[in-house]
Amino acid sequence: MTTADLQQALHPYRRLLVGFSGGLDSTVLLHQLMLWREQEPDLELRAIHIHHGLSPHADSWVAHCQHLCQQWNIPLIVARVTLAEEGLGLEAQARKARYAAFREALLPDEALVTAQHLDDQCETFLLALKRGSGAAGLSAMPARARFAGTEQIRPLLGETRDSLLAWAQRWDLRWIEDESNQDDSYDRNFLRLRVLPLLAERWPHFAQATSRSATLCAEQEHLLDELLADELSTLVSTDGALAIAPLQTMSAVRRAALLRRWLALHGALMPSRDMLNRIWDEVVLAREDAAPRLRSGEGEIRRFRGQLWWVKVHASLADRVIDWPLLDRPLSLPEGLGTLHLKAGGALRLPRADEPVTVRFRASGTLHIVGRNGGRKIKKIWQELNVAPWRRDSTPLLFYGDTLVAAAGVFVTHEGAAEAERGVELEWKT
Repeated sequence: MTTADLQQALHPYRRLLVGFSGGLDSTVLLHQLMLWREQEPDLELRAIHIHHGLSPHADSWVAHCQHLCQQWNIPLIVARVTLAEEGLGLEAQARKARYAAFREALLPDEALVTAQHLDDQCETFLLALKRGSGAAGLSAMPARARFAGTEQIRPLLGETRDSLLAWAQRWDLRWIEDESNQDDSYDRNFLRLRVLPLLAERWPHFAQATSRSATLCAEQEHLLDELLADELSTLVSTDGALAIAPLQTMSAVRRAALLRRWLALHGALMPSRDMLNRIWDEVVLAREDAAPRLRSGEGEIRRFRGQLWWVKVHASLADRVIDWPLLDRPLSLPEGLGTLHLKAGGALRLPRADEPVTVRFRASGTLHIVGRNGGRKIKKIWQELNVAPWRRDSTPLLFYGDTLVAAAGVFVTHEGAAEAERGVELEWKT
């Protein structure tokens, strides 16, 4: 790949974070970017190496990457990750941890650049074929994709591994050989070591043909995105819920396409055909008085008041008590629930000097809320105000001392009501 090709592939970004394992592919990519920077010194490069802790050589790999980045004058981040036991398999869990580290390290206006190449694309296509994926899965890896508020770019997708090896040998580069790459118990390694050499021997341009097929599948998906965009917008509410009634009159094929795109809006795990059937049978068609829920990746599909909802699963907050000592500053909430602010002009009074302010997620006893006569248990209040069941355990509750005075965006209690004094509003930004 020439410098001009790199410029075109990475335009308009001038700040790049490069995923750098120290292997052949990422070493060639980082070297090419370093040469580009020699021509254009305003190009800002950083590299990130993920220490998974899976190999006994992991520490020596870090040292190799540090030495090379120091030699090339490229700042290096070493991110040490721990793989959680979530039943995803080692490859998937390592990938999840790796991309979480990329997401955390990225700076504003900085693109993530990774070194997947043509042979990787062929492997990804065949893995999707093995899983029985449709056009979305068979699209394999895009050259550019939205990621963490910016983009992930794969400028080497048109390059074969042999071409990268030739570059490395021409420039006398040194790289890491990960011993796990020879373990064909991993599906990707099995394809790389056993299957693709046979295919390439029989059909030398098999990888290029596979890449064209992936591109055609991606084009078909993009076309469907365009054709269904207006219809999907009419089915999705402002808070992201999907209306069920219109889906019931559609063909199963159209319904499945809309369900996939609705889940994609939420960044959810793309469903298999079996999962789409389960969403329909176990959630939509569950008995009327049920509260069905179906786990999918990091979220759940739920049904509430004639709509489907995708809800991110989080740890229990029942026992959390969060102090809020500085009310003129926003309060960050756990589990990615956003922030709380107090702003002028609401129905809530300010605390007295002897009332410490905390935020909790559980309350008991009888409550008297503004706008309703008589007392009610909080469970009854949630029901009367049409608060979805999953939001009842994650809605921030504001306490002055041990007295509940407000639920963010839902109600204010009589004890927290502003009277003659000027009131404030508890604003919840998610």
